[in-house]
Amino acid sequence: MSIVVIGKSGQLSFELQKILGTNATYLGRDDIDISDLDNLTNTLDTVQPTAIINASAYTAVDKAETDRDAAHTVNSEGVSNLASYCKSNDSFLVHVSTDYVFNGEKGSPYTIDDSIEPQGVYGETKAEGEKAVLSILPNASCLIRTAWVYSSHGNNFVKTMLRLMREKPQLTVIDDQVGTPTWGKGLAEVCVLSAQQKIAGTYHWTDEGVCSWYDFALAIQELAISKGILSSAIPILPIPSSQYPTPAKRPHYSVLDKTLSREAFKPLHLQHWRIQLSNMLDELYDNKEL
Repeated sequence: MSIVVIGKSGQLSFELQKILGTNATYLGRDDIDISDLDNLTNTLDTVQPTAIINASAYTAVDKAETDRDAAHTVNSEGVSNLASYCKSNDSFLVHVSTDYVFNGEKGSPYTIDDSIEPQGVYGETKAEGEKAVLSILPNASCLIRTAWVYSSHGNNFVKTMLRLMREKPQLTVIDDQVGTPTWGKGLAEVCVLSAQQKIAGTYHWTDEGVCSWYDFALAIQELAISKGILSSAIPILPIPSSQYPTPAKRPHYSVLDKTLSREAFKPLHLQHWRIQLSNMLDELYDNKEL
């Protein structure tokens, strides 16, 4: 089986490389231009993939509000081109999307059948990418929506909190946005399984449980202190989103229903987000990536 991973530098790509190693081909921006169908086709034809995992995306949520064209190029046009290539070459596509395609107002876990209603440019362009995959490649694709992804690699909420907890005497963190953290390792495992077994359909994947960003920050500090990553605690105060305005609107509620995923990806055994956070912090500590 020939697996191609689109993306080299992101958190998901990092986790995929740890799982797949040399059993996949990794193509970054310098290797392939997914917005150019001819370039994409010529590049992929040299590999002849049986499955493609799209781990690339424009994820600068706030910047996207004033950079719509760039977000659209990667999240919509590029995804459409990948789907078209897969259709023409009998390849399977694994594509990762986001909770931002929902409006964040439901108040109970979003199912795969809930209405799409993105609230900003990032969500809109990701929704366009979803539509392209489902219309072009409905029976040979796995669409995986996720949320709040972090990893020991790259920039993310966990690593930012650890840095600020060392530098600041006190932190304020939003407490009225609720969702579920997702360790990138688990997400990567889902992508690999779906690519290898060609598990088609739309699925939601995050870790188990629910929390606010404030709850998440408290857990990061508590676990980091218990592991010797942080030496002491600082006050962490909850604030509403209104006290931390951003160019892009964030979902107030983005918990994803994973009923279908528990069955489709049964061998992977979903874990609670605190357990996964603890595992990731162990990895950070062991690899001295703090």
